[in-house]
Amino acid sequence: MSGFTLWFRSLCFNVGWYAGSVAIAVVGTPILLLPRSAVVAWARVWIAFVLWWLRVTCRLNHRVVGRENLPEGPVVIACKHQSTWETLAFTLLFDDIAIVLKRELLFIPVVGWAMARAGNIAVSRGEGASALRGLVRQAKAAAAEGRSIVIFPEGTRVAPGDQRPYQVGIAALYRQLGLPVVPVALDSGLFWGRRKFVKRPGSITLEVLPPIPPGLDRHAFMTTLRERIETATARLVDKAVSTGTKKER
Repeated sequence: MSGFTLWFRSLCFNVGWYAGSVAIAVVGTPILLLPRSAVVAWARVWIAFVLWWLRVTCRLNHRVVGRENLPEGPVVIACKHQSTWETLAFTLLFDDIAIVLKRELLFIPVVGWAMARAGNIAVSRGEGASALRGLVRQAKAAAAEGRSIVIFPEGTRVAPGDQRPYQVGIAALYRQLGLPVVPVALDSGLFWGRRKFVKRPGSITLEVLPPIPPGLDRHAFMTTLRERIETATARLVDKAVSTGTKKER
């Protein structure tokens, strides 16, 4: 597939994404006044549209492996973060979750309001201990409702092959909530890179890894979490590259 074709398909995706999102937002704005379950259902419709349009225009699909590793009941899902894709897809792929996100996102008209009404967990960067307490407080409330919490331990999108320090938030949730932490690896950055306009065809793989039970000390937990996520992510990325999954086609 030529560079121009990739660019044109990506343009079509972006135009349809923005136009469709505006239409769904305008039509669905009154849903913000309904219970949280209705807002979540509305968000899932929007995300299903985005992922469908991504398949149609950019020929980019996805698959989830290892679902059998996800325990019953609320857990903390700690996921590698490479792309905008997972911030969209998680709400559709997992039932009734609370995603840890930047508070600034809540100020986006309609979309941000929907994020808040859907019960996601907003934290302010740069507020130190106060932000950490707010994170734990909101996560405990979500877990009490039987909902799982999704957090990106590195705190930002990281290109395939790169690593960032894992932030203290995931350690605080592990210690304070007493829930299993489920590591998740993926290779989404190969196809939809950070701040990249072009989306490449193929199939994103998201892998749910065996859970880490409560009770480890902080060092053992953080070491185990990092090793599982980074090892599995490197394996997925290497496999996608070596088998040609991400090659232009």
